[in-house]
Amino acid sequence: MLKAIGFDLWETLITDSTELSRRQERLRLTRMEQTLRAAGFAAEAERIEKAYRRLWHRCHELYWSTDIDIPCRRQIEHFLEELAIEPSSFSDDALQSLEHAYANAAVEIPPATVAGAIEVLAAVKSRGLLVGLISNTGRTPGYALRQVLEKNGMAAFIDAMVFSDEHGACKPQLSIFETLRSALGVDWREMLFIGDNLYVDVFGAQRCGMRAVHFDPPARGTAVAPPVDLPGPVVPDATIRSLSDLPQLIEFLS
Repeated sequence: MLKAIGFDLWETLITDSTELSRRQERLRLTRMEQTLRAAGFAAEAERIEKAYRRLWHRCHELYWSTDIDIPCRRQIEHFLEELAIEPSSFSDDALQSLEHAYANAAVEIPPATVAGAIEVLAAVKSRGLLVGLISNTGRTPGYALRQVLEKNGMAAFIDAMVFSDEHGACKPQLSIFETLRSALGVDWREMLFIGDNLYVDVFGAQRCGMRAVHFDPPARGTAVAPPVDLPGPVVPDATIRSLSDLPQLIEFLS
C-alpha cells in the first residue's frame, strides 16, 4: 500500500531553459565580481569567469563524480583558490556576501515550473499521501531551493525535503534516500519515487526497495546530469511522458 511519493526536483518539478540559465549565470558572475572588487581584488575579478568554469570541473572531479557533495561555502572557498586567493584573507562577512551572490541567482531569476507539477503535487496530497523531495543541488544550495519552492507554491505540498549539499551525498547513494524515508516515517515498500534520470532516480530508488517511475518529458532544460555507465539494465516500474499521467498511475500501483 502506497503511503508516500518521492520526487526528484530538477527536470521533474522545475526546469531552466537555456535563456534562464544564461540570465542566472550573468547575474551570479556580476554580483560575484562586485563583491571581489569591494574586497580589494579588482585584478582577480577580471578573471572571474574562467575561475567560475574551472570550479565546476573541480567539484565534479573531487565530489560529484563519486556522488559526494559539499556545502555551498566550500564551493566558494574552491572558487577563491582558483583565483589564487587564500579564503582566510576574506572576512566572514565578505565570504557570506560572495556565497549569497553565488547561491541566490535562481531565487532572483526563478526556474520555470514543469507543466502539471503544481497540479500533480496537489492531487497526490488530496489522496492523503505524503510527499517527499530529493535534489542533487549543484550550484544552487538547499537553502536557496527552499526559497524557490516557497515562491512557486510547491513547498506547501511537500512534507520533507532532502538536499545533497546539506546531506553530504548525492543520489543514487542509499543514504540520501534513507534520510527521506526516515523523515516521512514509512517503509521502502510504501514509497514510490519519480524522476527524470534513469541512474540517480530510478536505479537509486529501486536498489533501496522502492518502486520507481521514469519521467521522460518531450523537452528538457539545462539541468540534465552528465551521462554515466549504467550498472546494468535499469527498468523502471513505469514510464510517463507527462506529469498529468501520474495520478492515474498511482491508482494503478497502489
